[in-house]
Amino acid sequence: MATINTAFSLISNALNADQTGLSIVANNVANANTPGYTEEVSSFQQNAPIHINGISYGDGVSNVGPISIRDSVLETRLAQQQQSAAASSARLTALDNLQSVFTPSSGSSSSGAGDIGTAITSFFSSLNTLEGNPNDNALRQSVLSAATTLSNNISSAASNLTAQQSALDQQASSLTGQINALTSNLAAVNLQIQSASPNKDAGTLQDQRQLDISKLSQLIGINQTQTENNGLTITTTSGQLLVSEGQSYQLTTGPIGGTTHFFLGTTDITASLVSGGGQLGGLLTARDSDMPNALSSLDQLAYGISTQVNTINNAGTDLAGDNGGAGNIFSQPTVVAGSALAMSVVMTDPNHIAAAALGANTGDSANLTAMAALAKQSVISGQTPSNYYSNFVTSLGATASSVQAASTASAASVTQLQSQVNTLSGVNLNNEAAAMQQLERSYQAASQVFSILNTVMGAALNLGTQTTVA
Repeated sequence: MATINTAFSLISNALNADQTGLSIVANNVANANTPGYTEEVSSFQQNAPIHINGISYGDGVSNVGPISIRDSVLETRLAQQQQSAAASSARLTALDNLQSVFTPSSGSSSSGAGDIGTAITSFFSSLNTLEGNPNDNALRQSVLSAATTLSNNISSAASNLTAQQSALDQQASSLTGQINALTSNLAAVNLQIQSASPNKDAGTLQDQRQLDISKLSQLIGINQTQTENNGLTITTTSGQLLVSEGQSYQLTTGPIGGTTHFFLGTTDITASLVSGGGQLGGLLTARDSDMPNALSSLDQLAYGISTQVNTINNAGTDLAGDNGGAGNIFSQPTVVAGSALAMSVVMTDPNHIAAAALGANTGDSANLTAMAALAKQSVISGQTPSNYYSNFVTSLGATASSVQAASTASAASVTQLQSQVNTLSGVNLNNEAAAMQQLERSYQAASQVFSILNTVMGAALNLGTQTTVA
C-alpha cells in the first residue's frame, strides 16, 4: 500500500507541475503585447526522495518556475545605445532648427532672418555702385537700404538663435520631473525585489525595473551596477548617484547667469551632463555649445563689419561738409559679445556717407573705394566677410552632418539590440503553442497513470478482486 501511495504522490506532483507550466504559458500569451514583459519558462526540479526502511523512493518533480528569459549584459548594452541615440537625436533636431536660420530658401517668413550671405554681397555691391557717382542721392539711399537689410538679417538671426537657446533651456529643465519620477520608481521596485526575490529573478518586478531603466536611459546618461540581494545602483555617466538600492536622489534645477543649471544635492553637475548622453545631454550640448558657437560667429561678423565700415566712414569727407567725423553707418559695438543682436543702421541722412577722402572735393570717391575694398580684405578672423560667413555656414553643416551620421548609427544599433532582446526575451506565440501542447500531453499521460493507480487501489481494497472504481 505504501508503494501505491508513493505512486499517487508522484503522479499528483506531476499533475501539479504540468498545471503550473500551463499557467505560465497562459500568462505569457496574455502578456505577449505588454511593453517590457519578458518571457517566462517552467523550471522543473526533482523533489527530495522519501526514505522508508533504509530505501529511498523518488517523490517526483515540482515546477519551481516561472523563470524569466533575460540577458542582463544585452539589456545593459541596449540601455547604453538608447542614451547615445537619444542624445544625438535631440542634438540633431536642435542643429536642424539652427541651420534653418541660415538657409537661403527658408527666407524671413520661416526663420525670421533673410539670407545673410546675399545681404553682405549686396551691401558691398551698393558701395561699388556709389563709387561711380558719389553725389547721387538715390545711390546713397541704396547703400543705407542695403546696410539696413544686412543689419536686420544679422540681428534677426541672432534673435532667432537666442530664442532657440531659451527653448532648449526650457526643454532640458522640463525633463527633471520625468527623471525624478523614474528614479523614485526604481528605488521602490529595488526594495520590492530585494525583499521578494533577493537570490533569483524577480519576474514581472524585474521587467518593470528594466522598463524604467530603458526610459531613464533615454532621458539621461546612466551607469548601472548590480548590488547584493538583487539590488541596483544607478549613477550618471560621470558617477553622481541617482539610485542606491532603495534610495533615490532627486535632480534639482536653478538659474545661474540666466541659464538653468542642474544639481544633485548641492553639486552642480551641469557640465558633466552635457556629454553624458540621453535626451538631456543632447539638449545641453546644443544649448551650451552649438548655439553659443553660432552666436559667437555672428557676433564676430557683426563686430567686424560695423567697426571697419564706421572707422572708414569717419575718416573721409561727406556731402554735409563734415571733414572727418561724418558719423557711423552702423551702431558702434563696444565689445564683440552681443554685437549681432544689437546691430542696426543708425545713419538716417545719406549725405553723411563719406565718399571722398579727407579734405577732398565732394565728387571724390577715394574713401568710398576704401570702404568697398573691405569686401576683399581679411578683416574678420583673417577672412573676408563673405568667406567668413560662408565658412561658418559650411562648418555648421559639417557638424550637423556628423551628428546625423552618429544618430543614424546609434538608431541602427538600438534597432539591432532591441531585435536581439525581443528574440531572446519576447513572447513567441508559436513557441508557446508548442510548449502548451507538450505540457498538455504530459498532463494527459499523468492522468492515465492516475486512472491506472485508481483501478489498482480499488482491486487492493477488494482483496484482489478486480473492481471498477468510479
